[in-house]
Amino acid sequence: MSAVIAISIGTLILAGVVYDIARLITPDEPRCPPLARLRGRRAALEDAERWCVGLRLHGRIDASTYQHRMSGLARGRRRPVTNRTASTRRT
Repeated sequence: MSAVIAISIGTLILAGVVYDIARLITPDEPRCPPLARLRGRRAALEDAERWCVGLRLHGRIDASTYQHRMSGLARGRRRPVTNRTASTRRT
């Protein structure tokens, strides 16, 4: 009986490790934070800000992308501009 419990706990731990590794190597994050639309615009902006801070703390976005996203949130835009290099650089 204890062997069955040990195997099931080991399987759960292994599944958690595989899940975390898969999350770390996937390139895209979901577009909007969960439940953001249900609580209103201000709450959605606050959730998007927390989401962006979390991405920055976990190293999923760089400093310039973080700064650009936060400046967009300050202007009331939840979604980042899709082609920001074309809009900022004129060559």
